[in-house]
Amino acid sequence: MKANQKMGKKEVTRREFMRDSAMAAASVAVGLGAVASQNAGGAASAKVDTSRILNYNQNMEYRRLGKTNVMVSAVSLGGHSGANQDERDKIVGRCLDIGINFIDSTGSGELLRDIRSLGSRRDKVYLALSETGHEPRNREYRTAKKLLAVLDKALKRARQEYTDLWRITVYEPGGRHSFNTSCEVIEALEKARKQGKTRFTGISSHDRRWFKFMIEYFPGLDVVLFPFTTMSKAAPKDSLFESLKKCDVGAFGIKPFAAGSLFAGNQEEKNKRARLAIRYILHSNTVIPIPGINNVHQVDNVAKAMTERRELDLKERAELENAGKHAWSKLPPHYQWLKDWEYV
Repeated sequence: MKANQKMGKKEVTRREFMRDSAMAAASVAVGLGAVASQNAGGAASAKVDTSRILNYNQNMEYRRLGKTNVMVSAVSLGGHSGANQDERDKIVGRCLDIGINFIDSTGSGELLRDIRSLGSRRDKVYLALSETGHEPRNREYRTAKKLLAVLDKALKRARQEYTDLWRITVYEPGGRHSFNTSCEVIEALEKARKQGKTRFTGISSHDRRWFKFMIEYFPGLDVVLFPFTTMSKAAPKDSLFESLKKCDVGAFGIKPFAAGSLFAGNQEEKNKRARLAIRYILHSNTVIPIPGINNVHQVDNVAKAMTERRELDLKERAELENAGKHAWSKLPPHYQWLKDWEYV
């Protein structure tokens, strides 16, 4: 009986914590409402003070990142790059040249590499961090205490006092997400924000249903990351994008090139497919793509895509659809889950 009473008391405490943090987040969102309605759903325009856009470049498009109310480059730099430090230095430098202002680092090793590449230009970008191997996909890291310790270690290793976005990755299918784990994740994110260790909070996952629940149940979330390829589109009913809009949550799209499976043919053909993919995603006006980039040439190809028209003509649509079907057929076994994201 005493054990049950203790458990009950702990659950009440947790609920009180979640309620208080949700109320605080909601008040912030309302406070930004006037600005949000002015800037929602588009690139930098005459209504936006471009002097306040980080690393602004007139040839780059910028979009509002939900309730964070910051403007980020419409194409940003993803993690999981195979580049060594010297090559990454060149990639990051060229990204800054074309106006990219968001970098996603998947792991403290990538964060450390990106910090070194930025050097004195750290203030030119928003940096995101996720320690995927030491997060809830691993049973050992399903408490707020453990997660906060992982963040502290990553920041210390990179000699950083904070990260702009801490996003916790939860890979497992919906059946393995428990409500308790969800609460622990949110508790860790909110504590890190209150302690000044992250400006914004987010999650990433491969599970659409869990995303919808998290976005609607915990309004303190600022950003989400999920797969969005050339085969992805808004679901005709119960779309995740409805929840994102209602809760004013920013969204990044990972795996825009279907983990490289989109590419075929010579280098010119690969470049063309990459630009078609970027244009398709930008025209959908749903997510900000964050492709993994392995060399400077790929950065230049992204820059070229930004200068091309957004909408694909009939020939280009057919070409991209065939490329998407080819990508689906070439997906390796460990990336078959990408097919679950055809409807978002």
